[in-house]
Amino acid sequence: MAAGETQLYAKVSNKLKGRSTPLLLEPLLAMGFPVHTALKALAATGRKTAEEALVWLHDHGNDPSLDDPIPQEYALFLCPTGPLLEKLQEFWRESKRQCAKNRAHEVFPHVTLCDFFTCEDQRVECLYEALKRAGDRLLGSFPTAVPLALHSSISYLGFFVNGSPADIIREFAMTFATEASLLAGTSSSHFWILSQVTVPWHPLCSPDFTDCSVKPCTKQLHLTLAHKFYPHHQRTLEQLARAIPLGHSCQWTAALYSRDMRFVHYQTLRALFQYKPQNVDELTLSPGDYIFVDPTQQDEASEGWVIGISQRTGCRGFLPENYTDRASESDTWVKHRMYTFSLATDLNSRKDSEASSRCSGEFLPQTARSLSSLQALQATVARKSVLVVRHGERVDQIFGKSWLQQCSTPDGKYYRPDLNFPCSLPRRSRGIKDFENDPPLSSCGIFQSRIAGDALLDSGIRISSVFASPALRCVQTAKLILEELKLEKKIKIRVEPGIFEWTKWEAGKTTPTLMSLEELKEANFNIDTDYRPAFPLSALMPAESYQEYVDRCTASVVQIVNTCPQDTGVILIVSHGSALDSCTRPLLGLPPRECGDFAQLVRKIPSLGMCFCEENKEEGKWELVNPPVKTLTHGANAAFNWRNWISGN
Repeated sequence: MAAGETQLYAKVSNKLKGRSTPLLLEPLLAMGFPVHTALKALAATGRKTAEEALVWLHDHGNDPSLDDPIPQEYALFLCPTGPLLEKLQEFWRESKRQCAKNRAHEVFPHVTLCDFFTCEDQRVECLYEALKRAGDRLLGSFPTAVPLALHSSISYLGFFVNGSPADIIREFAMTFATEASLLAGTSSSHFWILSQVTVPWHPLCSPDFTDCSVKPCTKQLHLTLAHKFYPHHQRTLEQLARAIPLGHSCQWTAALYSRDMRFVHYQTLRALFQYKPQNVDELTLSPGDYIFVDPTQQDEASEGWVIGISQRTGCRGFLPENYTDRASESDTWVKHRMYTFSLATDLNSRKDSEASSRCSGEFLPQTARSLSSLQALQATVARKSVLVVRHGERVDQIFGKSWLQQCSTPDGKYYRPDLNFPCSLPRRSRGIKDFENDPPLSSCGIFQSRIAGDALLDSGIRISSVFASPALRCVQTAKLILEELKLEKKIKIRVEPGIFEWTKWEAGKTTPTLMSLEELKEANFNIDTDYRPAFPLSALMPAESYQEYVDRCTASVVQIVNTCPQDTGVILIVSHGSALDSCTRPLLGLPPRECGDFAQLVRKIPSLGMCFCEENKEEGKWELVNPPVKTLTHGANAAFNWRNWISGN
């Protein structure tokens, strides 16, 4: 070993001697875990306790990537605490409620000091030492108050940090980057850690690793409030941002986080319910599990299912999408260490009183609104609104494409082979065969529609008119909602072929044979036969292009809104999942999505999914707001054959 390298080794050893890694590592090695696996578990859990690492190792027993030499990515953030954090969290909630989710909601409030970099598992302890050194060096000069100046553009809103405080914070970031690159980027550093315990040699523990290169943020320091939002939301977001009081004293904390670099561009789902696999290729879910999903690798998944990788177990498999909810990017990040600048205590003795090694971008439950429910209702009634609803669960969604064969007798009569088939089907002039590509609601779909209608009744919303796609399932859903609203005799359903499903997604080379208005009236649907649709049924073309579909939806929704010029209530549109996008974007003044993004979005819309648009007369535009009722979530219920349930006797 060269003299300079020996000196550096001694310096690092003396500084790190007595640290916790050997104490955490020894019990794991004593249980027989390989050193590289034990270090991987410690890095993945933030090196808190050996018990947490042991639980991680137990959960990842079947993880096919357990032995892969893939390090974690680390980043350093400056995070506010106390009253300022509470006000920022309040802004996060209100901006999400009033203007929908944007990119800023993916991460907690922070100023980025060092963007993500990789560090080998056995060198992570060196990052902690680098954080302590940088904090101790700048502790005396760190600003007692960090001035924040609001900056706004068409796609960004946030606070800029300027002046001498920004220079000191940058100096802290550069000091950490220098120390981290020196300590964690030295091949000797991890040898010290392993030299504290007797372990067998492993190729992953050789000194020939790539250096740890840490780049500090040298550009404009900023705390992002909103990013990549709709342009028409800019004014509302600015008003919310100006309401954040900046006079509060704030204790700032430098926090070191890590993430799994394999899933940076994946979507993150959070399991809401427990799920026990029915097949070997399915994932086990426990409430709170995080699942990484690659949107580009979902071709094998059938409707209502996705393929994902469990963060808790590392296993890959299918899972029911309606058992999950979309999580934020930072929900799966792991907090390792913190340095609080107002305290001069040692980094190791400092406790994080706020509890958890994971920090979530989803904050406290929403507090009660300042307006009373009566005032909120009056505000809704005073403006024209459009509520777009997807139909309820359809029979073929549960029983597959052969559903009609399962419920038909040889002579073409309907019978009910399962309780989730409807009790009866309406009469069609050409017989039962026409239901094949125009399926009815299932029994659960009927139940879903009634629940949604009952919730709309409780909300106090005033429906003034109803438009439905000519698909039977949509007309049925509209009828059931109106029945629960006690409006089935007062409001007639206007059938609008222009909001029918994208015909490219329909089976066959011709458009489905849909029930005529006369057949619907005969089946006891209260249809408005005087309504002249924007797009006649005869004009529907099979396998239309995406642009043709978008154009007909745009023309149809414009006529629907203009058909009700005097109504200031809510226009109810009952259509397909695709309509939640294609019938709202024209109102919001937004261009159509890319075709691929549109397809990915639509497949995730559940039964009775809703989008709610309100007209802002003062500003002459429409806005997307919270629907008047909550979403409907429920689990699957597999078929049961009592003949297979035979006792051993």
